[in-house]
Amino acid sequence: MRGLRLSATIATVALSLAVVAGPVAARQPGATIVDTAIAVNAETGEFDQLIAAVDRAGLIGVLDGNRQFTVFAPTDAAFQNLYQALGVDGVDEISVATLRAVLLHHVAPGERFSGDVLDSTRIRTLNRDFVYPSVAGGSAYVSGAQILIADVNASNGVIHVIDSVLLPGS
Repeated sequence: MRGLRLSATIATVALSLAVVAGPVAARQPGATIVDTAIAVNAETGEFDQLIAAVDRAGLIGVLDGNRQFTVFAPTDAAFQNLYQALGVDGVDEISVATLRAVLLHHVAPGERFSGDVLDSTRIRTLNRDFVYPSVAGGSAYVSGAQILIADVNASNGVIHVIDSVLLPGS
């Protein structure tokens, strides 16, 4: 039930932001990837950890710029699973260098909507590693993380919400 509520809320926020940002073919200044994540978080509370991690890693300026990106955005539950696996209590206990490497593994250059993602066998990320899209049982995945919500439009790219934190080299 929580997943359906999250999906509906994210879809509503994404639709609202897409209207503000304008159609893909005629990009207008509007809600960037960071703005979109903050707006979704305000509605759902699902990106507190992602926003804190992006801020701590010093990546807000990168994701707020004019370059087009595809972001595979883990939910707070995904970050909680990571913290548990690492034996830490939160993002502040992860080194900035490690956090930056992990987050850059979630960002690909260029705008890739779900069709583009799933048409790819691998996608290079900003940390120079790859993520691997797949489909199984009617669900879409990227390197084993399920894509919960696809194609959240932003003025400088697209966000795909995923259920796990992707680790470089795995």
